[in-house]
Amino acid sequence: MFSKILIANRGEIACRVAATARRLGVNTVAVYSDADREAKHVAVCDEAVYLGGSSPKDSYLKGDAIIAIALDVGAQAIHPGYGFLSENADFAQACQDAGLVFIGPSADAICAMGGKSESKRLMEAAGVPLIPGYHGDNQDAQFLKQQADDIGYPVLIKASAGGGGKGMRIVEQGSDFIDLLDSCRREAITSFGNDQVLIEKYALKPRHIEIQVFGDTHGNYVHLFERDCSVQRRHQKVLEEAPAPGVDEAMRKAMGTAAIEAARAVSYVGAGTVEFIVEQREGAMSFYFMEMNTRLQVEHPVSEAITGVDLVEWQLLVAAGQPLPKTQDELAINGHAIEARICAENPDNDFLPATGTLFTYQKPEHSTFIINNDSAGVRIDDGVREGDVISPFYDSMIAKLIVHAPTREQALAKLDRALAQTRIVGLPTNVAFLRYILNTESFSKANLDTALIEREADELFDQHPLELSTLVVTAITQQLASEGAAQGTDVDPFSKPTGFRAYNDYTRSFSLVYDEQAYSARISNWHNAHYSDSKKGAKNTSSFTLIIEKEIASNDTQNNVNVAAQTEIVYESNVSYASSDAHNHTLWVDGARISAQSWVHNEIVYVFTDSGRDEITLIDIMAHVGEESAAVGSLKSPMPGQVVAFKVKVGDTVKKGEPLAVIEAMKIEHTITAPTDGVVAELLFAAGDSVADGDELLRIDTEASEA
Repeated sequence: MFSKILIANRGEIACRVAATARRLGVNTVAVYSDADREAKHVAVCDEAVYLGGSSPKDSYLKGDAIIAIALDVGAQAIHPGYGFLSENADFAQACQDAGLVFIGPSADAICAMGGKSESKRLMEAAGVPLIPGYHGDNQDAQFLKQQADDIGYPVLIKASAGGGGKGMRIVEQGSDFIDLLDSCRREAITSFGNDQVLIEKYALKPRHIEIQVFGDTHGNYVHLFERDCSVQRRHQKVLEEAPAPGVDEAMRKAMGTAAIEAARAVSYVGAGTVEFIVEQREGAMSFYFMEMNTRLQVEHPVSEAITGVDLVEWQLLVAAGQPLPKTQDELAINGHAIEARICAENPDNDFLPATGTLFTYQKPEHSTFIINNDSAGVRIDDGVREGDVISPFYDSMIAKLIVHAPTREQALAKLDRALAQTRIVGLPTNVAFLRYILNTESFSKANLDTALIEREADELFDQHPLELSTLVVTAITQQLASEGAAQGTDVDPFSKPTGFRAYNDYTRSFSLVYDEQAYSARISNWHNAHYSDSKKGAKNTSSFTLIIEKEIASNDTQNNVNVAAQTEIVYESNVSYASSDAHNHTLWVDGARISAQSWVHNEIVYVFTDSGRDEITLIDIMAHVGEESAAVGSLKSPMPGQVVAFKVKVGDTVKKGEPLAVIEAMKIEHTITAPTDGVVAELLFAAGDSVADGDELLRIDTEASEA
């Protein structure tokens, strides 16, 4: 076994590798960029060496610098993790040439399987089933379109050197082919430095099922069964589970055999994943080779959970020349596991990646990276801590939440509860969205395919699981608890904001915004009721009368002028609350007891209950005195990134919803559309420029279009 390894990666996977290495007594060396100077993976490794600038090309993609550091610190091997250089054949060869062990397959195997076109030719020769398509070297756009026309739509354009869901476009009709081909090639160049593509038939009701394989230097091969990764957005995985629902022993054996033959065809060594597209037609399933990922997968923990195998340990053992610890007959499936990828993104805004600080990051009871010691079957793999920044330079994934249980139904319930106990404040995440997926009929009943999210869109997007009354009561309770904490206990009654009045009732008003609708709330008759709740330990409960009014804009249509807003009462009741601190509250609303937690960030109150999470804005009136409204017609970047292209020029007339600019962030392209009709008055950036969140990209003259 090695005495010291360098981990050529960052974040969660670097922490994951370091955990197993520490358990095996192997010292670890981290490398880090400017953005990661204080990162968790730097702290958990035995040594850390500065690598370069924040951009991947200035740090984690600098193979020569990484090899030089490994040699300088006396490392014997390099673990590439996933992403970055993990599937770079030149880097693997350079490690070998420098006398270092690359903890992964050979450069030849990476080359053979890294190019999707070449890999499919190899798989055809090995007898592995292939889906119809074009995998050749002719990259002329019109030729590729003709191939797509011959195959028949829909087709899938895929970057030949791609992975991780990037560089993929579904083409529904021939008229869209060239534009989507150009977009795919741009993303492929940015992500992989290679714009070669292949064309494949898009399977009907496809599922994405993959086989975890392992090979050693002694010619031994095993598979560790299958994972279903069908739930995807933008061709990127959202939920993964093992074993795959609906796969019987015959199909499992056939897929496992095909995967091993695929690995054997390139003399594969180490951990790899053979991915299949499974077409579901008339109750039968047929599988076709899609690609092989020559590295450890993000979703490897579900395979670890059902087999009890530490795959990183196996990687280290095999790389050190030892044989596989188990034979195929010694491997068995135990129970069911599901992994949820928690990402910094906004599902309701086309999964726009988010950046920001993890002001609150609270996790359910869990284990971390440890196999067979799973804290009641809940595991979290992450590379961040509370207070860390999610930057625009790297992937948007915050953590992986993995559960294991005897049955799929129990695993679903366990994952839903663990997600309900996850608290993240500071930037948008998909935590609530993941819970919505779990509770759809399609997922709960294992009616799986890669279009599940689109099919269940009505149940997944723009959801508000909490009642307005619960949100308002929590927001007010948070405010009152914060004020009480700030005042302390040594203040006279007349200085405390407790509503004490000698001769009349106390009334206090609050201004709120929920789901883009303005509300006002009034509380009165505020007093201590001295209730108690033995289960929650809550005492000295306070209560008040709450009235919530909805603001309704009113127009004087005859004179075409705005008049004072009108209101209507939408809620009126007596409510009670008890707060153990500014964040933990017990509420009694409409006869129901609700346990709620809340945090405030930039006036937004984030509310969490067992039923879900939502947010409401509690406006600090004094903080907005003197503010001016934003300029009409301006278009701002919704995220930090780089301008790929402007779709318009100065003087162009545009309609609402028309594409204006393409911004790239976290290696994904996002199209910015016109918020209104108008004429483009000014472009404030150029293609290639970097922009910050909120930077004004261009100006639209709305009056010109009316003229």
